[in-house]
Amino acid sequence: MSNELELSLQPDKKPTEARTEEEKQLLQNRLKRIEGQIRGIQKMVGEDRYCVDILIQISAIQAALDKVGFSLLERHTKTCVASSIQEGNGDHHIDELMKVIKQFTK
Repeated sequence: MSNELELSLQPDKKPTEARTEEEKQLLQNRLKRIEGQIRGIQKMVGEDRYCVDILIQISAIQAALDKVGFSLLERHTKTCVASSIQEGNGDHHIDELMKVIKQFTK
């Protein structure tokens, strides 16, 4: 996988507006590629392509979506959740984060 979605923020630094826009653009670009992969699968189904080939493509899409999701989880944790904890209001955000992680990793 590409390193472009490894959007780690340094824990002691807040994201700049430019960094946020760059992160958004990277995520949007990745989602557009995933959209193209889905269209490719639709075409494969329409052409009665070999089932295993289609399943391999589905697996690739699932992995790509997972990467996008984990990137968003990381960003949310390092920004929203961290800020909330620093302000003394972390319990709600931590509970919310744990629910999302449980749902995301099913």
